[in-house]
Amino acid sequence: MRAISQRLRKTRPAYFPRLCARLYRVTVSFPAGHADFHRSVVYQIYPKSFFDSTGNGVGDLRGVIEKIPYIASLGVDMVWFNPFFPSPQRDNGYDISDYYAIDPAMGTMADFEELVTALDAEGVGVMLDMVLNHTSTDHEWFRRALAGEQEYQDYYYLRPAAADGGLPNNWVSKFGGPAWDRFGDTDLYYLHLFDRTQADLNWHNPRVRQEMADVVDFWQGKGVRGFRFDVINLIGKPWELPPAPAGTDCRLMYTDGETVVGYLRELAAASYGRAGDCVTVGEMSSTTIERCIEYSHPQLGALSMVFNFHHLKVDYGDGQKWTRVPFDFIELKRLLMDWALRMQAGNGWNALFWNNHDQPRAIDRFGDPGRFRVESATMLATAIHLLRGTPYVYMGEEIGMTDPDYDSIDDYVDVEAINAYAELVRGGVAAADAFDIVHSKARDNARTPMQWNATENAGFTHGTPWLRPTNHDVVNVAAEEAGGRILPYYRELIQLRKDHPIIAEGGVESYEADHQQVFGYLRRHGECSLLVLTNFFGGSTWVQLPHEFANGDILISNYNRTELRNADRIELGPYEALAILAGSSE
Repeated sequence: MRAISQRLRKTRPAYFPRLCARLYRVTVSFPAGHADFHRSVVYQIYPKSFFDSTGNGVGDLRGVIEKIPYIASLGVDMVWFNPFFPSPQRDNGYDISDYYAIDPAMGTMADFEELVTALDAEGVGVMLDMVLNHTSTDHEWFRRALAGEQEYQDYYYLRPAAADGGLPNNWVSKFGGPAWDRFGDTDLYYLHLFDRTQADLNWHNPRVRQEMADVVDFWQGKGVRGFRFDVINLIGKPWELPPAPAGTDCRLMYTDGETVVGYLRELAAASYGRAGDCVTVGEMSSTTIERCIEYSHPQLGALSMVFNFHHLKVDYGDGQKWTRVPFDFIELKRLLMDWALRMQAGNGWNALFWNNHDQPRAIDRFGDPGRFRVESATMLATAIHLLRGTPYVYMGEEIGMTDPDYDSIDDYVDVEAINAYAELVRGGVAAADAFDIVHSKARDNARTPMQWNATENAGFTHGTPWLRPTNHDVVNVAAEEAGGRILPYYRELIQLRKDHPIIAEGGVESYEADHQQVFGYLRRHGECSLLVLTNFFGGSTWVQLPHEFANGDILISNYNRTELRNADRIELGPYEALAILAGSSE
């Protein structure tokens, strides 16, 4: 092992890439039908929390199969499943130990095949969450690396200590603490940008890139029609892994590297790009609009669309997640519109969302779930679903689920939240204040079980749920089906995207950019125009109407408005949303 350390100090591997030029020459193009994702809506399921068919307190694939009639009733086109591969569950499945199997706690491969077939019969495709930046340290590749196999040591970033005897560089883990851990009993360290049990893969190695293509190809063979690639813009880390200069965010050293687009095009050419109807979305951590245009430009053939998270950081004090401050509405508007306009100008494509498994519920962040839960939920849905891009609905969002009413850090299980709480307390924050911060930002807020009815444990399980639901007596699917307003509203929004080309394909323009309460925008397609107005606050406000919309047709309203009566301005109620059509019908 010491010889390995010496080699790493002195040499680069033979495959060290000056590869960008070669990679960019890979030719991948998507057929015209690939643009159907413009009309589509994706529903995200966190399998562990969707429905438990066994009574062990954890959701599973057979539970999803039982709920397919509900999924189909939403009108969605694809379901994105968070990982259900074998995993030690240090990071709730994002620490994968086998890319080619189903975690026994989730079910069997036969269950998965049945799930794909059953969803396909309803016209719903399957999108899998692929974690290709890192593996679990329980993965066979890492174990073989630890056993001394050079081939597999080259699958990861192994480095000796720095010249001063310290860690190889000053990068920090996104989960807190240094991004390096000792590699077994050697004098080397391995890189982990997330939990210490999640070792980063070395994409400079062409064998790793082929392994990733083989994984994607395997699941395509199982009928999978979409892939979400986890933190995929981190795969282009520079081989040298240079330290961050003093006072510099280390994320700048490894995010959006020059090789990312090339690696993705190579992956597409070897796997998903060969399928005419495959939809791909990349999760882009700390990214830029310019890069996201590259990633999602149809002529580059890298990805169909991208997630960015800038709009979900407007309640970060001084840019830090583990703080609690009111959200900056003007900045939220600016970010949403800036991304919409600039991605449009560059022919990129956004994935649109408020919620996912990594975010607290948006209704708690940007609405008022206490006084105006229905209005807040439907307003937020309107703002996103009518924008240019492809909307994603996270399970429970469509019924107005909120953050759980927890009162102790012991209620949380997520490693990130637990680590954050400990670091805040160690840093001198009072325990009550530390909990208040974590309670507002924890990922587990979105991971509580789907609330199906008002019975014990929300109808999710007959056992003890792995996370405890708290307000299912009020917020649940059965109540919404029996006369609720949020679920029917979501179904209507989803159908509108299919019925109106202006929503799927129309251009976007800013409207009332300086309004202190209203996020507004225009959509245009041919002779048709659409005005969208959303009030993000609990007080009423007035907004001007362009002349062309004075006698327009109301497309959708969360206040059940039916007409405008030749108005030149309109008063929007608390958390009111309104969309008005003008021009020739489509």
